[in-house]
Amino acid sequence: MIPVKGFSGQKVAVLGLGRSGLATARALQAGKAEPVCWDDNPAAREVAEAEGFVCADLRRHGAFDDIATLIVSPGIPHLYPDPNPIVAAALEAGVPVDNDIGLFFRSFAGPEWNNYDSPPRVIAVTGSNGKSTTAALIHHILTEAGREAQLAGNIGRGVLDIDPGGDGSVVVLELSSYQTELARALTPDVAVFTNLSPDHLDRHGGMGGYFAAKRRLFAEGGPDRAVIGIDEKEGAFLAGQLAEGRADDRVIRVSVARKLTGPGWQVFARKGFLSEYRKGRQAGSIDLRGITGLPGAHNHQNACSAYAACRALGLAPRVIEDALRSYPGLPHRSQIIAEVGGITYVNDSKATNVDSALKALSAFRKVRWVCGGLEKEGGVAALNAAADQVVKAYVIGREAANFAMQLKADALVCTTMSEAVEQAMKDAQPGETVLLAPAAASFDQYDNFEQRGEDFVAEVRQRLPE
Repeated sequence: MIPVKGFSGQKVAVLGLGRSGLATARALQAGKAEPVCWDDNPAAREVAEAEGFVCADLRRHGAFDDIATLIVSPGIPHLYPDPNPIVAAALEAGVPVDNDIGLFFRSFAGPEWNNYDSPPRVIAVTGSNGKSTTAALIHHILTEAGREAQLAGNIGRGVLDIDPGGDGSVVVLELSSYQTELARALTPDVAVFTNLSPDHLDRHGGMGGYFAAKRRLFAEGGPDRAVIGIDEKEGAFLAGQLAEGRADDRVIRVSVARKLTGPGWQVFARKGFLSEYRKGRQAGSIDLRGITGLPGAHNHQNACSAYAACRALGLAPRVIEDALRSYPGLPHRSQIIAEVGGITYVNDSKATNVDSALKALSAFRKVRWVCGGLEKEGGVAALNAAADQVVKAYVIGREAANFAMQLKADALVCTTMSEAVEQAMKDAQPGETVLLAPAAASFDQYDNFEQRGEDFVAEVRQRLPE
């Protein structure tokens, strides 16, 4: 646990008592603060009270009169489309609002660091797609290289649940836009921006607000090194804002769209080959094509970003290459479930928006595509760019008929995962791939994308021959 610093003897309100909220309350208490907890869900309050935490209704008049700050869980709106009434009351009372990420960055360093040969480092990864895979891949590479590493944030453990940093250790954080937008402290040693595509636009008031939330990771504290995917205009702009000149190697530019040139530091992938150039000279090269845990161009982008972050910490190219080859992949992210009778079964339930689904489709040919769910803003017409990859779509979800009508590919309205998998497996031929890449949120039928992916895996496996 990372005890929270700076609030000893003060009352700190904690809004939202899920995993991160309870961890925050424990870390505040360990730092001798007095957490005052609230969640609209009575069951969540009961769990907190069973641990001995005080729960007080933060909706009542005067609730913030003796509160030093309010800590908000990621799922609670703090600005758009409208702030949660409790957040609005805190702001009206002049009470600062923060989150567990902000508390982590203000509390992670300790006096024992003065005795270390190498202080602990923090690598923070954000972006629209691939940030979970990139963060997990960085952690895997560091671990394989013999470095003490912890994985936290949106993946792995809660940021305040991790162990204090040891000599030469590394913490790898996956951070969402909800987290980077609100955190009052953001000071990673290495910051990674994978890419940007429309997502969560209602929470950020549009694309500009969404990019601004991501950009704070680089603007607030100024990382020693920034790894920036520049295949979108926002990434190219961000890299230009951070660099002092063409040869400034504090910025490592990443692309899977083109070869990068110039006197700076670049990592790019073309036709399945990763290349690193620095000061105009090639410094490393890896053939990514045979790495089963990283299929497709979108995973090659993740590999480039992870490679660049690890090179920023001084790891050798050969060490990184060996670790990439042993990477098993993450559940629900281009996860190969089985290869039977010449048919490949892939679970990419994490492909919850159009852009990530397009990337998943582009990684395979002749796809029997299980898709659908709760549509996000902007519709799904952009998916038709991959129509040539799709043999047939099998559409699930309460809005399955409307989703199917927007597709150019041959589509069958199935509604349930069971029916979709059954039909796709009946129809599939050798050389084809049965792929779950929903391009939609899961909440119309499932609690989360993990549950949806697990259902897909179970439906596939029960129909495979013994």
